[in-house]
Amino acid sequence: MRLLIVLLCSLLGSLPAADRPNIILILADDLGWADLPAYGNRFHETPHLDRLARNGMRFTQFYAGPVCSPTRANLQSGQDQARFGITQHIPGHRRPFAKLIDPTVPRQLPLEVETFAERLSAAGYATGYFGKWHLGKEGHGPGDQGWQTVLECQGNTQPPKVTGGETRRTAEFLTEKALAFIEANKARPFLLQVSHSAVHIPLSTTPELLAKYQSKQPVPGQPYNPAYAGLLEELDQSVGRLVDSVEKAGISQDTLIFFLSDNGGIEHEQGGRVVTSNQPLRGEKGTLYEGGVRVPAIACWPGKTPAGSLSGTPVITTDIYPTLMEVACVALPKQPRDGLSLAALLRDPRVALNRDTLCWHLPHYHHSTPSGAIRRGGWKLIEFFETGALELYDLEADPGESSNLASREEARAREMQAALAAWRRQVGALMPVPNPAHDPARAGELAKGRGAGSEL
Repeated sequence: MRLLIVLLCSLLGSLPAADRPNIILILADDLGWADLPAYGNRFHETPHLDRLARNGMRFTQFYAGPVCSPTRANLQSGQDQARFGITQHIPGHRRPFAKLIDPTVPRQLPLEVETFAERLSAAGYATGYFGKWHLGKEGHGPGDQGWQTVLECQGNTQPPKVTGGETRRTAEFLTEKALAFIEANKARPFLLQVSHSAVHIPLSTTPELLAKYQSKQPVPGQPYNPAYAGLLEELDQSVGRLVDSVEKAGISQDTLIFFLSDNGGIEHEQGGRVVTSNQPLRGEKGTLYEGGVRVPAIACWPGKTPAGSLSGTPVITTDIYPTLMEVACVALPKQPRDGLSLAALLRDPRVALNRDTLCWHLPHYHHSTPSGAIRRGGWKLIEFFETGALELYDLEADPGESSNLASREEARAREMQAALAAWRRQVGALMPVPNPAHDPARAGELAKGRGAGSEL
């Protein structure tokens, strides 16, 4: 029956409005894989996300880009960010004396890219975008890419000029706008994206939540950061209010909710202060180790997604676009496709995807040196462009990437390196080049005027 519906949709273009689900995408900023109690954290408190996981599907191997703008680009486009050169946050850091000159990052997602919002808007969906965009300004914002109702803002507080009143906490302010959008569009199919700034630095939270976590006993072996914990609880409260509004409107059975993070957590600020920890995963935001690209993700669609289910299938943020097209019964656009639909997986976590390879491209200096990575089955290879060094890990036996098997498994490592190079050619990935101004003593310096602290 499902196959028949899909075939009919491809012929007719879309389902009747009453049969198309609402879609809510909630994007956290810099939330680490191990930050949620649903993923084993014993200090933070996120009762609403816990409930969402109990009522839906939790992914244990969901991947994103290593930093902000790349993930946002591949979410909106369904294409790998390397196709657009958005392989670093916009506008990116520059290290003028590093060993390599990394590619210049474009300032925006190209307008010729047809986003999932444009596709669903053309199919009759009401579309609303609230929060951080980070994919371009001045004619390249969400309102120029298919989002009809837009409030774009960043940071964990909003000034009176944005709120129209007093200074407000961003999570609460965005949530109010999103709730109004749901109320105004609950009688028709809608697409809503809420892109939080939480839990991005600089950290802050409400006085009440800060006091709550300052008085809470630390948990041995886990980070103790009351400001981070409070900011995460603000994010959790937002999720709870959104879910409650859907339930109150009587549209839960007709609404697919996706919650995920844009990249792994940042473990340390530049000054050394601990922010969070991705352990048992290695690495952090800005690296291609698992802690940089594996993120928490939950999908909930009552009546469709089995409650309390768990998926260990490796999936990635480029899969969101084709998933939304299939559940809305809208044909994919005629542009490159780098993701797979997860629609069948959402209904049954035992479903196997017709894919065994994922790739990443980070030709920049961030929390690591320029590198690329490929995962094939349970094996993952990282190639470092400064030296050509290879690191190979058996993720099934060693998810913390502690034992480099590149020398022991040399043939496998070389085969995967060749496959990674072939993928880069396929997507037109830009590579760093030798820097004639390289100065080892100054290699870590950031260029002035490039937003050195804007995106750690």
